[in-house]
Amino acid sequence: MGKQFSKQNVIVTGFYFDFAAQKEHSATDMLGALLKQVVSGLEEIPEEIASIYHRQRKILGGWGPQLSDILKMLGTASTSRRIFICVDALDECVAGNRQEVLESLRGVLKDLPGIRLFLTGTPNIRSEIQRLFAKTAMFIDIQPEKGDIVTYILAKLEEDTNKDAMNAGLRADILTKIPAMASGMYVGEKTLRSLP
Repeated sequence: MGKQFSKQNVIVTGFYFDFAAQKEHSATDMLGALLKQVVSGLEEIPEEIASIYHRQRKILGGWGPQLSDILKMLGTASTSRRIFICVDALDECVAGNRQEVLESLRGVLKDLPGIRLFLTGTPNIRSEIQRLFAKTAMFIDIQPEKGDIVTYILAKLEEDTNKDAMNAGLRADILTKIPAMASGMYVGEKTLRSLP
């Protein structure tokens, strides 16, 4: 995802937590993936980043850098670029790893003023974010409109390759019952980290 806006000296990175891939949800995995995006957005890899990476790779037999080294490399990259990190579906990260992920992100923001953070997740993780980010987080509650859900369902129904499997009654039930039930399920919360 790492997109670079060269005229603005900005790199935008993203990480999506997928419940089906929980083994890849450690802070090291997430920040390593984000670092890879940052480095791919640079015109030239800074010597400090290359040196840390190659040193750790030799020490660990090719496993890659540790969390502390990833943070150092992010710091090096953020001196020449403004970096935006978007972390989506944080609630899909297992609770045991989510604490480490949030603490690592808090450390990134504390130590690296050139980085901005945008998180998404369901309201059930709001208290964790508030506890760790205290007064520095802004919350925006987002609730989809019923019409948006209906539009999405209609689009998915149109993609169905077996159109004969559904009669008009079932289609009508799907278009009325699912949006009514889903209105509470899809309430999302977006958390924006804003630095002065």
